[in-house]
Amino acid sequence: MPNFDALREDGTDNGDKSLVILQSLLCLLREKNLLSRADIEDLCERVETRARESASGPFPCCPTSASAAASEMAKIGTFIGNYYGGKHRRM
Repeated sequence: MPNFDALREDGTDNGDKSLVILQSLLCLLREKNLLSRADIEDLCERVETRARESASGPFPCCPTSASAAASEMAKIGTFIGNYYGGKHRRM
């Protein structure tokens, strides 16, 4: 597909592009109240769990990448929680 070829030829890391898009999407969904703070906390927990079980989980992945993803998701969760506020998940 010609549209995807442009992405490959760019020279910029596509992972960085994806991260910016996903961060913006999470913020937009939270802004529109389609995601609650509790949903973001659940997502953070799921990413962290996936990082811990990176080799043995249902979708094996690189442990280093999974740990980096968990760290980044924690940062995003903290930012969204501080910036947009909302109720925490009930324990």
